[in-house]
Amino acid sequence: MNSSKDSLYASPIGEVGAFKFDETVVNVFPDMIQRSVPGYSAIISAIGLLAGRFAREHSVCYDLGCSLGAATLAMRHQIEAENCRIIAVDNSEAMLSRFQQTLQQDQAQVAVDVQCADIRDVAIENASVVVLNFTLQFIPLEDRLALLQKIYRGLLPGGILILSEKLKFDDERQQELQTQMHHAFKKAQGYSDLEISQKRTALENVLIPETFAQHQHRLREVGFSSAEVWFQYFNFASIIALK
Repeated sequence: MNSSKDSLYASPIGEVGAFKFDETVVNVFPDMIQRSVPGYSAIISAIGLLAGRFAREHSVCYDLGCSLGAATLAMRHQIEAENCRIIAVDNSEAMLSRFQQTLQQDQAQVAVDVQCADIRDVAIENASVVVLNFTLQFIPLEDRLALLQKIYRGLLPGGILILSEKLKFDDERQQELQTQMHHAFKKAQGYSDLEISQKRTALENVLIPETFAQHQHRLREVGFSSAEVWFQYFNFASIIALK
């Protein structure tokens, strides 16, 4: 599906409201995420490769917070295990409506079940792969442990969780540097200072980042035997957690 250029925050907004994944965002989302998240395409591609490696016969792969389905489609094109299906979940009807249109034009054979739901309410069962691609950061802090516990319980032995997140840093100089370099990245993609500032305001108290140490501690607390960063570009990273 064609998407428009992201100019949602290009003009001054009197009072910037909280960021929502609504129809206006859906229309520009592919452009927005490519220009806002360093390394996004590489992460999506690798999610497909990892799913090809870890997906097992007669199991389920979950894409939790699937938005327009980029990770789902990457997995769908790499999975070769027989009778393996993907469950893609998001709570934005606007996102899923657009994703369904894309899915109808996709020729891959792996079954995809698209569900409009809060990922905190979705049962995780018989899973070989679970993806949280820039999703956990939008879940309230107090709910993150329970969600990861549920994912861990639903994963098969040897299963994988791929967790991509915006990171924060304990060291003040690192935090300032990483933030400045992310802004430099966005400016290099054509965003203005006004757009960067207004988008940051919209995401405040909506996207709550944590440090890698916090993520790793929680993942080990719920039972994962290993949790390591496999990709990082400034303050955006992706973690592999192994059961």
